[in-house]
Amino acid sequence: MGKKVKYEVGEKETIAECLERIARDGYQPVRRVEVPVFREGEVDMEVAKQRVQFEVKKK
Repeated sequence: MGKKVKYEVGEKETIAECLERIARDGYQPVRRVEVPVFREGEVDMEVAKQRVQFEVKKK
């Protein structure tokens, strides 16, 4: 098995646009991961947003 390749959905990019970019590059998604981005609040940490990433493999 080769090196894992990950694609991240950009700030101003939709998931569909990211999937099109993955297909153009000759890959297909095998796993979707949502990574939380935390922001420090007054009392504790809170989730500011979710970052969407795709793990892909060659077609």
